[in-house]
Amino acid sequence: MGEQPHGDSVLRVVPDRYVPGAFVVAGGGVEHSFVDPADPTHVEFPYMERICELIDLWAPAGERFRVVHVGGAGMTLARYVAHTRPTSPQIVLEPDAGLTAEVREKLPLPPRSGIKVRAQDGRTGLAAMPADYAEMVIVDAFTDLSVPGELVTRQAFAEYARVLTPRGVVVLNVTDTRPFGWARGVLAGAATRFSEQAVSSEPAILKGRRMGNLVMFASNRRLPMEDLLRRGASAVFPYRWIQPDEMTRWRGRVEPFDDTAPVPSPISGDTRTRFS
Repeated sequence: MGEQPHGDSVLRVVPDRYVPGAFVVAGGGVEHSFVDPADPTHVEFPYMERICELIDLWAPAGERFRVVHVGGAGMTLARYVAHTRPTSPQIVLEPDAGLTAEVREKLPLPPRSGIKVRAQDGRTGLAAMPADYAEMVIVDAFTDLSVPGELVTRQAFAEYARVLTPRGVVVLNVTDTRPFGWARGVLAGAATRFSEQAVSSEPAILKGRRMGNLVMFASNRRLPMEDLLRRGASAVFPYRWIQPDEMTRWRGRVEPFDDTAPVPSPISGDTRTRFS
């Protein structure tokens, strides 16, 4: 999902090639977001399935809860929350106003969805929010196929912690490849504010066969790992979890990123797969 696009990474809403009536947000040779208006629970991308599994475990079905989305694109996850937990108040921070206008035209949000879109980048939008505002912050934002560095610094995690309730959770979709030096720096930043962390990805990605998505959860509330493992085991595309008790060893001794020198994520040379 997008922060501000540039060059050939301009995002557009186009019909999906495989699912009649569905659309994808695409740009830079990559499909960033999938929306099936007939079924908001069909999120298509495996990394989004992992996030939806956490949503379902974090807040009971039908129970309203407050979510902030950093990065919007087609607003797939916001639509999922609105469908499964009607009238939940949600704010989407998406600076690409042109993309949002196209999404609203081709994929209108349902009436009384509770979703509000602000044409702001993540750090600017979060800074304007009060403390203890949300139960969940979902960070799924890319610029030119790369996660903006300012969204994963130690200061960014301080802002996520401020906006979240004490038992809230921050969710990040990032991309990296083995040995995951960049992703480990992100986790080091998360560790400055959150005691519990977990990472999930496809085995091929963790083994270094290709670059791809890593889904990260961080909270000061215990993460529901047993339930996440059980749900993930039945996924069409298996995901492996690096659990909280493995995290210190897996993260190593890398230092967190800092606002003085933010580092964006690496960019894959293979744009043929859906990876963001």
